[in-house]
Amino acid sequence: MKIIIIGTAYPLRGGIAHYNALLYQELKKQHDVEIITFKRQYPSLLFPGKTQIETDGEMLRVPSESLVDSINPLNWISVGKEIKRRKPDLIIFKYWLPFFGPCFGTIARVATKGTNTKVLFICDNVVPHEKRPGDTAFTKYAFGVGNFFIVQSDAVQRDLKAFWPKANYKKVAHPVYNIFGEPIEKQQARKQLGITDKRVLLFFGYVRAYKGLNVMLEAMSKLVKELDVKLLVVGEFYDDKEKYMRQITDYGLQQSVSVNSDYVANDKVGLYFSAADVVMLPYISATQSGIAQIAYNFNKPIIATNVGGLAEVVRDNVTGFVIPPNDADALVNAIIRFFKENREKEFAANVEVEKKKYSWESMAKAIEEFVKE
Repeated sequence: MKIIIIGTAYPLRGGIAHYNALLYQELKKQHDVEIITFKRQYPSLLFPGKTQIETDGEMLRVPSESLVDSINPLNWISVGKEIKRRKPDLIIFKYWLPFFGPCFGTIARVATKGTNTKVLFICDNVVPHEKRPGDTAFTKYAFGVGNFFIVQSDAVQRDLKAFWPKANYKKVAHPVYNIFGEPIEKQQARKQLGITDKRVLLFFGYVRAYKGLNVMLEAMSKLVKELDVKLLVVGEFYDDKEKYMRQITDYGLQQSVSVNSDYVANDKVGLYFSAADVVMLPYISATQSGIAQIAYNFNKPIIATNVGGLAEVVRDNVTGFVIPPNDADALVNAIIRFFKENREKEFAANVEVEKKKYSWESMAKAIEEFVKE
């Protein structure tokens, strides 16, 4: 097949760019594949981070063309015409935010009109975590041109069936992010990061309200009375950073919580995961989490809340613990149990087995079979 992937890709950064690059690399083994990315992904006014550009990117330097302007309808038409000229069999969109619905929907309509080109949406979310006016209309406009939909958790499957009952969909597990290198010895990683603490928890990724860092900090205020433990908070704040820093101060956690609010370069991600004993996903709401797929790459146990698709990836009492959301006491009890029962080695061995079913080969094969059907 001739396939065009449209969405975030190098030189843009972040989890969606990583996903598209890995999907490209796998599909390229059997097909003619191109990536078309954004020349403007978000207007600067709407982007909460520090930069949209990858700072190192060598691990994911895949060929792409920066053609799409997310807020210019004339651009959408011209890009659609250019794609139509190339005559792809399949266009793939990674869909995670209704903001892109008008852009993706217009490009797809122009590109496919009067052709046999099909459109596939890989849905991270159908219903966004943080709702805004226009979400429903924008998503319906995009989905109206979709021939195939892939969901990666039961939660997104339920949302898709409720929102778009006529969707022709298939559920495929979210593959592991295997781009950040191999695990390194824990003490070596801690030495490089300057960590001397005996027990280390990791909260990694963009900080948004739904990810429950406030609950994690409340739990830490109770946990430090029971255990000598360090929490690493690593990732840019897409929420008000100061309210979390005030929480750390009010709880007296300055020595127990380390905050790195910079975007972590790809070649440094492995250091943080290798240094941690367990990865924390105290989400208040979720569909799925790419952070879980990074943790599995490094054979790390996870303590997660039972929201969205997290409990599908984290097998309770097998690869980690699954607890109720928005419950600081449950977090405290799970962490204490993890360390006092010495579960790290057992859980890590189970992760190494479990992660084998989350492969990019399986995702590519599912796309191929779906389109053939």
